[in-house]
Amino acid sequence: MPTVDTDARLPVPLPAPFPVAYPIEGLPARVTICEVGPRDGLQNESGTVPTATKVELVRRLETAGLAVVEVTSMVRPEWVPQLADAEQVLTALGPPPPGVRRPVLVPNRRGLERALALGVRDVAVFASATETFARRNLNRGLAESLEAFRPVVAQAVDAGLRVRGYLSMCFGDPWEGAVPLGQVVDVGRQLLAFGCTELSLGDTIGVGTAGHVRALLAAFDAAGVDVGQLAVHFHDTYGQALANTLAALQAGVTVVDASAGGLGGCPYARSATGNLATEDLVWLLDGLGVATGVDLAALVATSTWLAGELGRPSASRVVRALATPG
Repeated sequence: MPTVDTDARLPVPLPAPFPVAYPIEGLPARVTICEVGPRDGLQNESGTVPTATKVELVRRLETAGLAVVEVTSMVRPEWVPQLADAEQVLTALGPPPPGVRRPVLVPNRRGLERALALGVRDVAVFASATETFARRNLNRGLAESLEAFRPVVAQAVDAGLRVRGYLSMCFGDPWEGAVPLGQVVDVGRQLLAFGCTELSLGDTIGVGTAGHVRALLAAFDAAGVDVGQLAVHFHDTYGQALANTLAALQAGVTVVDASAGGLGGCPYARSATGNLATEDLVWLLDGLGVATGVDLAALVATSTWLAGELGRPSASRVVRALATPG
Protein backbone atom coordinates (compact mmCIF):
# COMPACT_ATOMS: atom_id res chain seq x y z
CA MET A 1 0.00 0.00 0.00
CA PRO A 2 1.69 3.27 -1.07
CA THR A 3 2.11 6.26 1.21
CA VAL A 4 1.28 9.75 0.04
CA ASP A 5 3.68 12.65 -0.48
CA THR A 6 2.82 16.30 0.09
CA ASP A 7 1.91 16.81 -3.57
CA ALA A 8 -1.01 14.39 -3.37
CA ARG A 9 -3.22 16.90 -1.47
CA LEU A 10 -4.21 14.28 1.09
CA PRO A 11 -4.43 15.66 4.66
CA VAL A 12 -2.50 12.74 6.17
CA PRO A 13 -0.56 9.79 4.70
CA LEU A 14 -2.28 6.46 4.26
CA PRO A 15 -1.44 4.34 7.31
CA ALA A 16 0.88 1.93 5.50
CA PRO A 17 0.91 -1.07 5.50
CA PHE A 18 -2.88 -1.10 6.05
CA PRO A 19 -5.11 -2.68 5.05
CA VAL A 20 -3.21 -5.93 5.37
CA ALA A 21 -4.26 -8.33 2.62
CA TYR A 22 -5.72 -11.63 3.81
CA PRO A 23 -7.45 -13.28 0.83
CA ILE A 24 -10.58 -15.37 1.22
CA GLU A 25 -10.79 -18.48 -0.91
CA GLY A 26 -13.28 -18.37 -3.75
CA LEU A 27 -13.26 -14.63 -4.41
CA PRO A 28 -12.52 -13.24 -7.89
CA ALA A 29 -8.92 -12.21 -8.51
CA ARG A 30 -10.03 -8.86 -9.94
CA VAL A 31 -13.10 -6.65 -9.63
CA THR A 32 -14.17 -3.86 -11.97
CA ILE A 33 -15.55 -0.85 -10.14
CA CYS A 34 -18.18 1.11 -12.03
CA GLU A 35 -17.81 4.62 -10.63
CA VAL A 36 -21.21 6.31 -10.62
CA GLY A 37 -20.40 9.45 -8.62
CA PRO A 38 -20.49 11.99 -11.45
CA ARG A 39 -24.01 10.89 -12.46
CA ASP A 40 -25.82 8.95 -9.75
CA GLY A 41 -23.84 10.66 -7.00
CA LEU A 42 -24.28 14.27 -8.07
CA GLN A 43 -27.83 14.04 -9.41
CA ASN A 44 -29.26 14.35 -5.91
CA GLU A 45 -27.30 17.48 -4.96
CA SER A 46 -29.60 20.38 -4.14
CA GLY A 47 -27.13 23.07 -5.17
CA THR A 48 -25.95 23.32 -8.76
CA VAL A 49 -22.49 21.81 -9.20
CA PRO A 50 -20.47 23.80 -11.78
CA THR A 51 -19.71 22.08 -15.07
CA ALA A 52 -15.99 22.63 -14.54
CA THR A 53 -16.18 20.77 -11.20
CA LYS A 54 -17.91 17.82 -12.85
CA VAL A 55 -15.28 17.66 -15.59
CA GLU A 56 -12.46 17.87 -13.07
CA LEU A 57 -14.06 15.13 -10.97
CA VAL A 58 -14.21 12.73 -13.93
CA ARG A 59 -10.59 13.43 -14.82
CA ARG A 60 -9.40 12.93 -11.25
CA LEU A 61 -11.31 9.66 -10.92
CA GLU A 62 -9.79 8.35 -14.12
CA THR A 63 -6.31 9.42 -13.00
CA ALA A 64 -6.90 7.45 -9.78
CA GLY A 65 -7.29 4.31 -11.90
CA LEU A 66 -11.06 3.99 -12.29
CA ALA A 67 -11.58 2.57 -15.76
CA VAL A 68 -15.39 2.83 -15.86
CA VAL A 69 -16.79 6.23 -14.92
CA GLU A 70 -20.45 7.02 -15.53
CA VAL A 71 -20.32 10.64 -16.60
CA THR A 72 -23.85 12.03 -16.88
CA SER A 73 -27.39 11.44 -18.12
CA MET A 74 -29.25 12.62 -21.20
CA VAL A 75 -32.36 13.19 -19.12
CA ARG A 76 -34.57 16.22 -19.76
CA PRO A 77 -33.30 19.20 -17.70
CA GLU A 78 -36.61 19.72 -15.91
CA TRP A 79 -36.48 16.14 -14.60
CA VAL A 80 -32.96 16.32 -13.15
CA PRO A 81 -31.72 19.94 -13.30
CA GLN A 82 -28.33 18.96 -11.89
CA LEU A 83 -27.52 17.12 -15.15
CA ALA A 84 -28.77 19.79 -17.54
CA ASP A 85 -25.19 20.41 -18.69
CA ALA A 86 -24.65 16.90 -20.09
CA GLU A 87 -23.55 18.12 -23.53
CA GLN A 88 -21.16 20.66 -22.04
CA VAL A 89 -19.58 18.06 -19.75
CA LEU A 90 -19.06 15.55 -22.54
CA THR A 91 -17.72 18.17 -24.94
CA ALA A 92 -15.26 19.49 -22.37
CA LEU A 93 -14.03 15.98 -21.55
CA GLY A 94 -13.48 14.93 -25.16
CA PRO A 95 -12.75 11.29 -26.02
CA PRO A 96 -11.94 8.98 -23.08
CA PRO A 97 -8.34 7.87 -22.57
CA PRO A 98 -7.35 4.41 -23.86
CA GLY A 99 -8.82 1.66 -21.73
CA VAL A 100 -11.37 3.95 -20.06
CA ARG A 101 -15.14 3.71 -20.55
CA ARG A 102 -17.56 6.57 -19.88
CA PRO A 103 -21.15 5.29 -19.80
CA VAL A 104 -23.98 7.80 -20.17
CA LEU A 105 -27.54 7.17 -19.00
CA VAL A 106 -30.15 7.51 -21.75
CA PRO A 107 -33.83 7.57 -20.69
CA ASN A 108 -35.31 7.24 -24.18
CA ARG A 109 -34.55 7.33 -27.93
CA ARG A 110 -34.13 11.11 -27.92
CA GLY A 111 -31.55 10.79 -25.17
CA LEU A 112 -29.76 8.07 -27.14
CA GLU A 113 -29.66 10.25 -30.25
CA ARG A 114 -28.14 13.10 -28.22
CA ALA A 115 -25.49 10.71 -26.90
CA LEU A 116 -24.72 9.33 -30.37
CA ALA A 117 -24.29 12.86 -31.72
CA LEU A 118 -21.57 13.43 -29.12
CA GLY A 119 -19.71 10.22 -29.96
CA VAL A 120 -20.70 8.30 -26.82
CA ARG A 121 -19.87 4.59 -27.09
CA ASP A 122 -21.31 3.30 -23.78
CA VAL A 123 -24.86 3.91 -22.64
CA ALA A 124 -27.17 2.71 -19.89
CA VAL A 125 -30.93 2.41 -19.46
CA PHE A 126 -32.71 2.57 -16.12
CA ALA A 127 -35.65 0.26 -15.39
CA SER A 128 -37.65 -0.65 -12.30
CA ALA A 129 -38.43 -4.06 -10.85
CA THR A 130 -41.69 -2.74 -9.37
CA GLU A 131 -44.86 -1.19 -10.75
CA THR A 132 -45.06 1.74 -8.33
CA PHE A 133 -41.51 2.95 -8.79
CA ALA A 134 -41.82 2.60 -12.56
CA ARG A 135 -44.79 4.95 -12.47
CA ARG A 136 -43.15 7.42 -10.09
CA ASN A 137 -39.76 7.44 -11.80
CA LEU A 138 -40.65 6.78 -15.45
CA ASN A 139 -44.28 7.93 -15.58
CA ARG A 140 -45.25 4.54 -17.05
CA GLY A 141 -46.29 1.16 -15.76
CA LEU A 142 -43.73 -1.62 -15.49
CA ALA A 143 -44.68 -3.43 -18.71
CA GLU A 144 -45.05 -0.20 -20.67
CA SER A 145 -41.71 1.15 -19.49
CA LEU A 146 -39.94 -2.06 -20.48
CA GLU A 147 -41.45 -1.94 -23.96
CA ALA A 148 -40.25 1.65 -24.29
CA PHE A 149 -36.69 0.51 -23.62
CA ARG A 150 -36.73 -2.24 -26.24
CA PRO A 151 -36.18 0.05 -29.29
CA VAL A 152 -33.67 2.18 -27.37
CA VAL A 153 -31.49 -0.83 -26.61
CA ALA A 154 -31.93 -2.19 -30.14
CA GLN A 155 -30.86 1.09 -31.72
CA ALA A 156 -27.84 1.34 -29.42
CA VAL A 157 -26.77 -2.24 -30.17
CA ASP A 158 -27.20 -1.63 -33.92
CA ALA A 159 -24.90 1.40 -33.57
CA GLY A 160 -22.25 -0.81 -31.94
CA LEU A 161 -22.68 0.59 -28.45
CA ARG A 162 -22.28 -1.28 -25.21
CA VAL A 163 -25.54 -1.11 -23.23
CA ARG A 164 -25.82 -1.45 -19.47
CA GLY A 165 -29.19 -2.10 -17.85
CA TYR A 166 -29.90 -0.72 -14.40
CA LEU A 167 -32.63 -2.46 -12.47
CA SER A 168 -33.82 -0.56 -9.40
CA MET A 169 -35.81 -1.71 -6.35
CA CYS A 170 -34.43 -5.26 -6.56
CA PHE A 171 -34.44 -5.79 -2.79
CA GLY A 172 -37.32 -3.67 -1.56
CA ASP A 173 -39.66 -0.86 -2.56
CA PRO A 174 -40.78 1.91 -0.14
CA TRP A 175 -44.36 1.67 -1.47
CA GLU A 176 -44.70 -2.04 -2.22
CA GLY A 177 -42.44 -3.54 0.45
CA ALA A 178 -40.59 -6.78 -0.25
CA VAL A 179 -40.06 -7.55 -3.94
CA PRO A 180 -40.39 -11.23 -4.97
CA LEU A 181 -37.18 -12.74 -6.32
CA GLY A 182 -38.96 -14.12 -9.36
CA GLN A 183 -40.29 -10.69 -10.27
CA VAL A 184 -36.79 -9.22 -10.25
CA VAL A 185 -35.43 -12.10 -12.31
CA ASP A 186 -38.26 -11.79 -14.85
CA VAL A 187 -37.67 -8.08 -15.45
CA GLY A 188 -33.90 -8.53 -15.50
CA ARG A 189 -34.07 -11.32 -18.08
CA GLN A 190 -36.18 -9.09 -20.32
CA LEU A 191 -33.53 -6.35 -20.25
CA LEU A 192 -30.84 -8.87 -21.12
CA ALA A 193 -33.01 -10.28 -23.91
CA PHE A 194 -33.36 -6.78 -25.36
CA GLY A 195 -29.57 -6.72 -25.80
CA CYS A 196 -28.14 -5.27 -22.58
CA THR A 197 -24.63 -6.59 -22.12
CA GLU A 198 -24.68 -6.09 -18.35
CA LEU A 199 -27.40 -5.92 -15.71
CA SER A 200 -26.79 -3.91 -12.55
CA LEU A 201 -28.99 -5.05 -9.65
CA GLY A 202 -29.84 -2.07 -7.47
CA ASP A 203 -30.71 -1.99 -3.79
CA THR A 204 -32.17 1.48 -4.24
CA ILE A 205 -33.28 1.99 -0.62
CA GLY A 206 -30.54 -0.07 0.98
CA VAL A 207 -32.71 -2.69 2.70
CA GLY A 208 -30.93 -5.77 1.33
CA THR A 209 -28.88 -8.13 3.47
CA ALA A 210 -26.17 -10.63 2.56
CA GLY A 211 -28.51 -13.60 2.54
CA HIS A 212 -30.96 -11.73 0.34
CA VAL A 213 -28.14 -10.95 -2.10
CA ARG A 214 -27.12 -14.59 -2.31
CA ALA A 215 -30.75 -15.67 -2.78
CA LEU A 216 -31.34 -13.22 -5.63
CA LEU A 217 -28.13 -14.19 -7.42
CA ALA A 218 -29.03 -17.87 -7.00
CA ALA A 219 -32.45 -17.14 -8.51
CA PHE A 220 -30.81 -15.58 -11.56
CA ASP A 221 -28.50 -18.58 -11.85
CA ALA A 222 -31.44 -20.97 -11.67
CA ALA A 223 -33.09 -19.01 -14.48
CA GLY A 224 -30.03 -19.52 -16.70
CA VAL A 225 -28.47 -16.07 -16.34
CA ASP A 226 -24.66 -16.15 -16.24
CA VAL A 227 -23.29 -14.31 -13.20
CA GLY A 228 -20.78 -12.69 -15.56
CA GLN A 229 -23.66 -10.59 -16.92
CA LEU A 230 -24.54 -9.23 -13.48
CA ALA A 231 -23.28 -6.28 -11.46
CA VAL A 232 -24.42 -5.02 -8.05
CA HIS A 233 -25.36 -1.51 -6.94
CA PHE A 234 -25.79 -1.06 -3.20
CA HIS A 235 -26.93 1.90 -1.12
CA ASP A 236 -25.70 2.05 2.45
CA THR A 237 -28.91 3.22 4.16
CA TYR A 238 -28.70 0.54 6.86
CA GLY A 239 -24.93 0.00 6.78
CA GLN A 240 -25.15 -3.24 4.78
CA ALA A 241 -23.43 -2.25 1.52
CA LEU A 242 -20.01 -3.78 2.22
CA ALA A 243 -21.47 -7.00 3.66
CA ASN A 244 -23.73 -7.27 0.64
CA THR A 245 -20.78 -6.68 -1.67
CA LEU A 246 -18.80 -9.51 -0.08
CA ALA A 247 -21.80 -11.83 -0.48
CA ALA A 248 -22.01 -10.89 -4.16
CA LEU A 249 -18.29 -11.51 -4.69
CA GLN A 250 -18.59 -14.93 -3.06
CA ALA A 251 -21.36 -15.71 -5.56
CA GLY A 252 -19.08 -14.81 -8.47
CA VAL A 253 -19.98 -11.18 -9.24
CA THR A 254 -16.99 -9.20 -10.57
CA VAL A 255 -18.54 -5.77 -11.27
CA VAL A 256 -19.51 -3.49 -8.38
CA ASP A 257 -20.99 0.01 -8.60
CA ALA A 258 -19.79 2.65 -6.16
CA SER A 259 -19.73 6.41 -5.76
CA ALA A 260 -16.73 8.50 -4.73
CA GLY A 261 -17.23 9.85 -1.24
CA GLY A 262 -20.48 7.91 -0.86
CA LEU A 263 -22.41 10.53 -2.81
CA GLY A 264 -25.88 9.80 -4.04
CA GLY A 265 -29.44 8.94 -3.34
CA CYS A 266 -32.48 8.93 -5.57
CA PRO A 267 -34.64 11.98 -6.30
CA TYR A 268 -37.68 9.71 -6.67
CA ALA A 269 -37.16 7.59 -3.54
CA ARG A 270 -36.48 9.79 -0.52
CA SER A 271 -35.62 6.82 1.70
CA ALA A 272 -32.58 6.14 -0.51
CA THR A 273 -29.41 7.53 1.01
CA GLY A 274 -25.90 7.50 -0.38
CA ASN A 275 -24.29 4.88 -2.53
CA LEU A 276 -21.57 2.55 -1.35
CA ALA A 277 -18.47 4.76 -1.08
CA THR A 278 -15.79 3.85 -3.61
CA GLU A 279 -13.04 4.40 -1.05
CA ASP A 280 -14.67 2.02 1.43
CA LEU A 281 -15.05 -0.56 -1.33
CA VAL A 282 -11.40 -0.25 -2.40
CA TRP A 283 -10.25 -0.60 1.22
CA LEU A 284 -12.26 -3.82 1.50
CA LEU A 285 -10.95 -5.20 -1.79
CA ASP A 286 -7.35 -4.25 -1.02
CA GLY A 287 -7.71 -6.08 2.29
CA LEU A 288 -8.99 -9.16 0.48
CA GLY A 289 -6.15 -9.09 -2.05
CA VAL A 290 -8.61 -8.44 -4.90
CA ALA A 291 -7.13 -6.28 -7.65
CA THR A 292 -8.98 -3.15 -8.83
CA GLY A 293 -6.31 -1.01 -10.47
CA VAL A 294 -7.38 1.90 -8.24
CA ASP A 295 -4.88 4.06 -6.34
CA LEU A 296 -6.59 4.53 -2.98
CA ALA A 297 -4.46 7.53 -2.01
CA ALA A 298 -5.35 9.38 -5.21
CA LEU A 299 -9.00 8.45 -4.80
CA VAL A 300 -9.13 9.72 -1.21
CA ALA A 301 -7.44 12.93 -2.33
CA THR A 302 -10.12 13.32 -4.99
CA SER A 303 -12.99 12.89 -2.54
CA THR A 304 -11.32 15.24 -0.06
CA TRP A 305 -11.17 17.85 -2.82
CA LEU A 306 -14.77 17.15 -3.83
CA ALA A 307 -15.98 17.52 -0.24
CA GLY A 308 -14.43 20.98 -0.24
CA GLU A 309 -16.16 21.83 -3.51
CA LEU A 310 -19.53 20.70 -2.11
CA GLY A 311 -18.98 22.37 1.25
CA ARG A 312 -19.53 19.38 3.51
CA PRO A 313 -17.59 16.38 4.86
CA SER A 314 -17.34 13.20 2.83
CA ALA A 315 -19.72 10.37 3.75
CA SER A 316 -16.97 7.79 3.18
CA ARG A 317 -15.66 6.29 6.39
CA VAL A 318 -12.25 5.74 4.79
CA VAL A 319 -12.02 9.35 3.66
CA ARG A 320 -13.05 10.60 7.12
CA ALA A 321 -10.56 8.32 8.85
CA LEU A 322 -7.67 9.40 6.67
CA ALA A 323 -8.60 13.07 6.88
CA THR A 324 -8.53 13.01 10.70
CA PRO A 325 -5.06 13.58 12.21
CA GLY A 326 -3.87 11.28 14.92
